[in-house]
Amino acid sequence: MAYSRQIASLMEPMTITLGASETLNFHIWASSIAAIVYLNGTLLLAGLAIVRIHNVWIAGWPVLIILTGWILLLGGLYRMFAPEAPRAAEGWAIYALFAVLFAIGCLLTFQAYRPGKSESD
Repeated sequence: MAYSRQIASLMEPMTITLGASETLNFHIWASSIAAIVYLNGTLLLAGLAIVRIHNVWIAGWPVLIILTGWILLLGGLYRMFAPEAPRAAEGWAIYALFAVLFAIGCLLTFQAYRPGKSESD
C-alpha cells in the first residue's frame, strides 16, 4: 500500500487544514457570494482525481482515502450546481461533521507518515 501512503501524505494534511479552517471561519459562509461558492466547488473536484486514481475498496485504512475522495467530489458538485442553496446552520451537527473529517485526516496523515511498514501495507 505504498501508493495509498503517497496519496494520503498529499491529501490528508489538506483535509485537516480544510476542516479546521472551515470550522474557524464558518461565519464567512453565511454571507458568501454564489460565485465564490461555485469556485470553491471547482476546487473540491480534486476528489475526482482521488476517485479515479485510488479506487481501492479493501478493508483497512486505505478505504478512507476513497471515501474522502467521494466526499470531496460530491461536495464540490453540490457547491457547483447549487451555489445559492441555503448553507448548513451553525450547530453541533456541523461541528461534529468537521470533527469527524478532522479525525479521519489525522488518522490518514499518521498512516502516511509513520515510520516503517506493517503487515497491512
